Amino acid sequence: MAHGRAEDGRSSYEILRDRVTACDRVLDLGCGDGLLLELLAEQGRRAERGRRAERGRRADRPPIDRELADREPVDRAPTDRELAGIDLSAEELALARRRPGLARADLRAGRAQQLPFEDGRFDGCVSHMALMLMGDVEQVVAEVARVLAPGGTVAVALGGGAVGGEAYAAFLRVARPLFAAAPADQRIPSLGDRRLRSREGFDAVFGPAGFGPVRWETVRIDLTGPPERVWATMGGFYDLGPLDPAVTADLRARFEREAAVLALPDGRLPCAMRVHIATAVRGT
Repeated sequence: MAHGRAEDGRSSYEILRDRVTACDRVLDLGCGDGLLLELLAEQGRRAERGRRAERGRRADRPPIDRELADREPVDRAPTDRELAGIDLSAEELALARRRPGLARADLRAGRAQQLPFEDGRFDGCVSHMALMLMGDVEQVVAEVARVLAPGGTVAVALGGGAVGGEAYAAFLRVARPLFAAAPADQRIPSLGDRRLRSREGFDAVFGPAGFGPVRWETVRIDLTGPPERVWATMGGFYDLGPLDPAVTADLRARFEREAAVLALPDGRLPCAMRVHIATAVRGT
C-alpha cells in the first residue's frame, strides 16, 4: 500500500515518519522490507542538506539579517539517526538490508514480545500495520515501554477498514463467504488484538504500561489504480496463500466481476481504506 496517498499527498508511511520527526533513535516493529526505516533515514539526510545550505546563506548576510534569520524556524529532524528494525521474516530483512540508506541500521530477526535491545535505547518507536497483527499485545507494549527512554514516542498505523462504495468493500463482500467456507486448514486466522482498533482500546492497553493518552487520527488512503494493482493490494492485506489455488482463482474472478461496475472511464478501480494513526508518549 506504499502507493496509496492521503488527501495531503503523503503515504501512510510518510505520515507515520512525520510523527517521530524529533526522534533520533528509532525502532521499527515489524519493519518488513525497510521502507519506513529508509524514509526516516532520508528525512535526516534531507534535514542536514537543508541546514548546510541555510548556514551558507546566513553566512553571506549582513549581521542584522543574520540575527533575524537565527529566529526563523528550521527543520529539527535529526541528521544522523540511529535506526533499528525487527521482523520475523528473514526474507523481508534481507530486502531491507539491500536498501542503500539502511547500511548502518541495526536489523534483527526476532519477536516484539522479547525485544533484543537494552532498556531505554530508543526515543521513538514506529509500527506500520504490524502491531495490530501481534499476539500477547500487553507483553509487546511492556517491551516497547522498556526499550523507550522516558518521554519517548510510539507511533503506529492501524488498519481501519474499507471506506465503502469502492473496490476494497467489493473485495470484502465476495471474500468473506469464501473465507468462511474454506476448510479449517485453509482458513485465514484472526490475528491481533481488536482493542487496538479503537482509541479507547488503545489507551486501555498502553495506559497501564506508562503511556499518556493517545493522539488518534483517522485518515483516508486512496489506493485507486489498475485492476491488477488493486487485486495485488487486496492480496497484501489478506494472506491468500493457505487457500486452495482454485478458491483463489474463483475469488479473483468474483472480485473482478463485482468491481467492474465501479471502474472509472480510464479503467482504474476506485479503492480506498481508513488508517488510524495512533501516537502516545511514554511517561517520565
